[in-house]
Amino acid sequence: MNQAHQRGEVLWTPDERDVADSELGRYLGWLARTRGIELTTYDELWQWSVRDLEGFWQSVWDYFDIAAGTPPTAVLGAREMPGAQWFPGSTLNYAEHALRHQGERTAVVAVSQTRDRRELTGTELTALVGRAREGFRRLGLQKGDRVAAYLPSIPETVAAFLAAASLGVVWAAVAPEFGTDSVIDRLSQIEPKVLLTVDGYRYSAKDVDRRSESATIRAALPTVETMVAIDYLGLGADFADMSWDQLVDNDAPFEVDRVEFDHPLWILFSSGTTGLPKPIVHSHGGIVLEQLKTLGLAAGLGPQDRNFIYATTAWVMWNMLVSSLLTGASIVLYDGNPMYPDALRLWEVAAETEATAYTCGAPLLTAARKSGVDVAERYDLSRLRSISSTGAPLPAEDFRWVYETFGSDIYLQSGSGGTDVASGFVGGSKMLPVRAGEITARCLGVDAKALDPQGNPVVGEPGELVISQPMPSMPVFFWNDPGGERYRDSYFDMYPGQWRHGDWITFYEDGSSEITGRSDGTLNRGGVRLGTSEFYNVLDEFPEVEDALAVHLEGREGLGTLVLFVVLRGEQQLDDALKQRITKELQRRLSPRHGPDDIRQVGQIPYSLTGKKLEIPAKRLLQGRPRQGLVKEGSVRNPDALDTFEELAGEFADR
Repeated sequence: MNQAHQRGEVLWTPDERDVADSELGRYLGWLARTRGIELTTYDELWQWSVRDLEGFWQSVWDYFDIAAGTPPTAVLGAREMPGAQWFPGSTLNYAEHALRHQGERTAVVAVSQTRDRRELTGTELTALVGRAREGFRRLGLQKGDRVAAYLPSIPETVAAFLAAASLGVVWAAVAPEFGTDSVIDRLSQIEPKVLLTVDGYRYSAKDVDRRSESATIRAALPTVETMVAIDYLGLGADFADMSWDQLVDNDAPFEVDRVEFDHPLWILFSSGTTGLPKPIVHSHGGIVLEQLKTLGLAAGLGPQDRNFIYATTAWVMWNMLVSSLLTGASIVLYDGNPMYPDALRLWEVAAETEATAYTCGAPLLTAARKSGVDVAERYDLSRLRSISSTGAPLPAEDFRWVYETFGSDIYLQSGSGGTDVASGFVGGSKMLPVRAGEITARCLGVDAKALDPQGNPVVGEPGELVISQPMPSMPVFFWNDPGGERYRDSYFDMYPGQWRHGDWITFYEDGSSEITGRSDGTLNRGGVRLGTSEFYNVLDEFPEVEDALAVHLEGREGLGTLVLFVVLRGEQQLDDALKQRITKELQRRLSPRHGPDDIRQVGQIPYSLTGKKLEIPAKRLLQGRPRQGLVKEGSVRNPDALDTFEELAGEFADR
């Protein structure tokens, strides 16, 4: 491979002031003063962070002054993966750290299509959390119980989450745009005791009633003792056992119960590509440390910042947005269609809320570029100092657009991580230049490599993204997986003792990288991961449909192109009426994002010899990749099924 030809041009270069004024620069000075560790380059810092893993994470603990009820007896009690034991013996609480730096400054700004803008100061948020905590306590919630939220991104959701965390109650959220099947598949696995929901919401110009869906979900969850409803759309909360206003109708101070470092904080769900979504459990301590490192140390967020991340409550980025409170920053919530009334809506929100940091899915940056509008001229974004892209690889053209639009003072970073660790593996650093189309560096404390199928590290060519040493935010376990078999099979089956994430990545000699896609069949639409099995479960109920395959093609304006290929029974032909029925049912049962952009009839779906649909090879063929080297013909049950996708490459390659 000609690496010089492949590398993107440098678009931003740090100067001495950029480094000195950054949180990383202050941290380096602190390391030198308190530890006698002199490090001058990012590569030296990263090398030290993975060579002396215990020393690095102890320094994060000390630098951010972790408030512990009892101190740890060690940094790493056990190193093996899975099973690493971080800071054994210590007790702490996420909610305490999230609110300890908040005061009379604005803590939460909430913009919504459903109701008027709302703001809460740190004092107001803390008081609301205290009242919600007391309400949960009166409902009988205790440490280890689960509270499930079928809620949008609004201040009440933030307060409910922090209240649950303060009690040691485990949080799980599913966005209200999800249909009942998707919600029940997730929440039935964790047996929640309380269900929080809304009467409805507005999306674009349409009101969406969620009272019936809430009742259906509650009926399918026999462990739910109380359903609490927020009167969000104005339809009322009388369909539930009690209203949100009744839950928080009490005077109670904010308090926390400090819990073990590895006590469950929240449960996040995988996309469910090959079956039921995996209930991924993260710990109080692991998330506090990892988010302070990521958002405080690397991103440099602090009390001077207002962080805007567009995310629904079902996406890990919402959890990261709320975690910005750990740094003392305020957060911007947005509930609504990010593309309504046009592709620039989120930039308008960033301007209106005076955001200093803005993060969105890569396709939304692409949509802004393709709009042809000078965003910086239309909106006052003078306070914006950084832009981050996640959820999908960011094209080089979008890197260039950001700097052409905002000039050399803006800092752009593209990163990649996952729901699985609620953090990043690779991302930006203000100590290093920004190159078009590339991710700048490995994240601190993340021993990331690209491995070939034999387990050998590769540089300058694609390989499986592998993490060779433990991270504090790796899941403590999967819920309802007592033997840990599902957990081990998810990450450690290919390279025992090393975490295989499922991304296809190329690392360069300087530590920068490019993500070239998932090595599984997960669809990523607008930064929201959609499991193909969800599509298939719905399509299986259509008597006309014999088989199907879902493919998502990045690159089109907005959310990308989602295509369904269907095999129909007998001599039936795909017509507009059937297309409409399929689309409406997917949107009703799952979510609006599950509505396909195109539905095509094919003769057969390609399968491997082990009976797995070949989603990724089909996608690559549609994108114009040559068939040779893409898939071994001997591993395909019906190789001629790939012919159709190869023939359609010309039509789909540019989408």
